Amino acid sequence: MTMSYEQYLDEVTTLIVEFYDLPDAEAIELVVRAQDAEFFSLHDDLPEMRTQERAGHDARTLYAQRKPD
Repeated sequence: MTMSYEQYLDEVTTLIVEFYDLPDAEAIELVVRAQDAEFFSLHDDLPEMRTQERAGHDARTLYAQRKPD
């Protein structure tokens, strides 16, 4: 099942919180920064990329690429 673009971003954010026990605000910031850097541009164009499995992959990728404070 594919999600809308907004649902997909919400799911990636939720998974970051669940996987890494980060506060919501920090997870949202990671996703917003990734969106600003066009990390999700193909996801917007290709609905088949917006799956639960891909959301988990992207959550792990964004967490791994984050810049610690």
